Amino acid sequence: MTQKSHPTAQIADRMPGADPDASARQALKKITHKFLVMSGKGGVGKTSVSVNLAIALARKGHRVGLLDVDIHGPDIPRMLGLPGMLKIDGDQKMIPIPYSENLKVISMESLMQNRDEAIIWRGPVKHSAIRQFIGDVDWGDLDFLIIDSPPGTGDEPLTIAQLIPEAKAVIVTTPQEVALADIRKSISFCKNVNMHIYGIIENMSGFTCPHCSKLVDIFGAGGGKKTALAYGIPFLGKIPFDPEMVACADQGVVFQHKFADSPITAAFEQVTQKMTSVSC
Repeated sequence: MTQKSHPTAQIADRMPGADPDASARQALKKITHKFLVMSGKGGVGKTSVSVNLAIALARKGHRVGLLDVDIHGPDIPRMLGLPGMLKIDGDQKMIPIPYSENLKVISMESLMQNRDEAIIWRGPVKHSAIRQFIGDVDWGDLDFLIIDSPPGTGDEPLTIAQLIPEAKAVIVTTPQEVALADIRKSISFCKNVNMHIYGIIENMSGFTCPHCSKLVDIFGAGGGKKTALAYGIPFLGKIPFDPEMVACADQGVVFQHKFADSPITAAFEQVTQKMTSVSC
């Protein structure tokens, strides 16, 4: 594949037409539910939550797309153990990389020949790339599109709010106060761009000691639920902390497959049950 035909070259070089968002709108008509997973700060496990929500939904038999719009720090292919690069079909559409029969993935990392190379793009180019990740991808018919965004309230979540006005936000936090201060910025962002907040997830919420089975609140407890109640936002649940989650991500192994009977797997099952049983 020549550099000119490679998807990264297309993103950088493509000139917008009369209606550059038309193809994105057309693709979105085939996707029933769209969720933007976001956080006010880094380090809260937002990408891990995105991956595991997508896995849990796919395990239920839903057709799921996982879109990684963290342009500068894409991690999803590594977390899922997905090697290789994206390909282009005969209609010049990018073909998502399949993880399973029900789950397929698009990420900037799968466009890069050198995955350690920095992406140095300004806002307009990032907007164009995200638009192409939606409109110039052969997503097909999906029940759910889970969108993993970088932390903060910058270009990437703003682009999603503009391109997918029907998208709903799932805000991820950890229990400690510094994270909760930033989650309030995420809430403010959603209100300012008229994005519906579907709910809050409190991640890394409690650790069960493997020796004494005592629950230890490493990062505090209950802050996410308290914030949800204060703002009148649904609280979707708590995801416990487990060092094996980190190990699985580093190894490109899905935690829910390796530890099907764990409290974390049960927690994601409960969250996705809410996502599928309650009208979005």
